[in-house]
This record gives sequence, structure tokens and C-alpha cells, in this order.
Amino acid sequence: MEPFPHRYCVKGRGRVTGDVELSAEGLTTLRSASPAEFDGPGGRWSPETLLVGAVADCFILTFRAVARTGGLSWISLECDVTGKLDRVDRVPQFTHLDITAHLVVSRGEDAERARRALEKTERACLISSSLKGSIGLDATVEIATAADGREATDCCPTL
Repeated sequence: MEPFPHRYCVKGRGRVTGDVELSAEGLTTLRSASPAEFDGPGGRWSPETLLVGAVADCFILTFRAVARTGGLSWISLECDVTGKLDRVDRVPQFTHLDITAHLVVSRGEDAERARRALEKTERACLISSSLKGSIGLDATVEIATAADGREATDCCPTL
């Protein structure tokens, strides 16, 4: 890893109406617009969905590092994130994020150890830890069978 601080540059372009184009060197351009909740067209990525998506993305990427460091053998991780946007002192802001994670680990792994890795991930995710709102994690761990690598033999719900 490169030493801190890191810098990430994104260019936004927009006109009076229409989509906003977001670009960064070497990356595919994204088009966004206001969501329907803000009288936008909907059906496009918006700043709100991009932020919530960044939490989901960061959670999975952080889990990869936590699992690798801890020697946890896993197969897949699905992560649903719901962000609650509300007014605080007349200013809209995300006040809470709910992360629902479903982890499938390899046969023979300890479900409790895997659950602790998910909890560590929630605390270590740099995107969610950079936000003001509270974070809730609802995680399940599934132990894969040898037959197909995905069928549950044990499940450990948390929080």
C-alpha cells in the first residue's frame, strides 16, 4: 500500500439540465442525475445511490482484506445497504446506514470467527467510518457443504 495521504480525483461535468458525467483517469465515465425523490428522472445513478453503493463496495473490499489477513476461507459475500436520508437541523444528510451481509464460508470454517470478521469489517470500512450517520450490521454466515460449495449446513445470525 502507498503511504498516506491518498488523493482521488473525479471530474464532474453538467449543464443546466440533463445528466452529470463523472470521470476519472483510466475509468469508465458514469452518468448520474437527481433521484426521483428530488424530482429527478430516476433510473440513473445519483449522488445518493453512489454514496450507498460506495458503502457496499467498501464493505466487500474491506472484508477481502480482513479475511486474507485472518486466514478465513470464504466463497462469497452479498451485501445490501440501505441509507436513510433525513433532515438534521434543516439540512438533508444520511442519518443511518443498514448493512445486511450474507457470507458463505468454506466447509470446516468456524461461523463465530467469520461473524467476528464481518463485525471487524464494519468497523474498518473507511467509507462508512467517514460518514456522520450511524451504521447497523445484520450479518449471517453460511457454511458451505462439500457437495456444491454453497448449501448451508450451519448458519450464524448476528445482531
